[in-house]
Amino acid sequence: MKAQGVSIDSVSPAGGLKHLLGIADLSGNEILTILEQAKRFREVLDRPIPIVPALRGKTIVNLFFEPSTRTVTSFTLAATRLSAQCLNFSVSASSAKKGESLLDTVENIEAMRVDGVVVRHQSAGVPRFLAQRVGCFVVNAGDGCHEHPTQALLDAYTLLERFGSLDGKRVLIIGDIAHSRVARSNILCLNKLGARVAVCGPPTLIPADIAGMGCEVFFRLDRILYEVDVVHMLRLQMERMSANFIPSLREYRQFYGLTRERLMKLSPETVIIHPGPVNWGVEMDYDVRELPQTLILNQVKNGVAVRMAVLYLLAAGRGLLNGDSNE
Repeated sequence: MKAQGVSIDSVSPAGGLKHLLGIADLSGNEILTILEQAKRFREVLDRPIPIVPALRGKTIVNLFFEPSTRTVTSFTLAATRLSAQCLNFSVSASSAKKGESLLDTVENIEAMRVDGVVVRHQSAGVPRFLAQRVGCFVVNAGDGCHEHPTQALLDAYTLLERFGSLDGKRVLIIGDIAHSRVARSNILCLNKLGARVAVCGPPTLIPADIAGMGCEVFFRLDRILYEVDVVHMLRLQMERMSANFIPSLREYRQFYGLTRERLMKLSPETVIIHPGPVNWGVEMDYDVRELPQTLILNQVKNGVAVRMAVLYLLAAGRGLLNGDSNE
């Protein structure tokens, strides 16, 4: 695996990563260091007994203020595979329902000698806010429409696993860019690994300043779809929309969906990924599931290894960044 001419196998951990709050805080080599460790753990996951004692005695808390299936399960498995204790915090059954503040909640959890907190919150900036106020490490598992760094890392790992290098590869991210933390983290991550990124969607779902992040912008899918190496589909995030951004789901599928007709024209070498959950029949037709270049389940498998790497580098003190540069 390579990115910008650097092999994943050639990068060694150095310094001390205190938190993982966003891809914006990492360099290309620092991203590769995480992926190098993930590669080792991916091999562990293929063993008959996929467990290592790397974090025995450590305690990780998943603090999710938004619904999640893949991410919370992936972090839970990652901690368990590392022999750490993992607790899943239920907001609906907590004192947060009685008016306890977020900071009070985390400080009380930390007082119970927790080593790390994985937090997902509907408000952007919450992980960084907590990281500046607690002594344990903090991992951003998605904050509002801001970032979702571990999703971008597992997407990059999956693509490097397929291509070996992302130098010059064209990646097209399609859909609801405006409300997608996955899109933002992926644009940052892929650019740092040498890919050429473009986004496509309805004008109402493309932020006016998105080109400033280093990507091309398209509003007509058929103009660019057949020229790319990777098709990265996103779902419509209806729960974050405060207005009608599209006329109808039927029209959205017609203009921006990966339909059966578009699949027939797509090169068999073009890879398809999706962070999930998939709205089948909207952004993608069911036919996509059967294609050999569809890597959605690969993403899920790789997500456990990548999150194992993140937890290990943070909890075991084999980090990436020097000083407080992540603060």
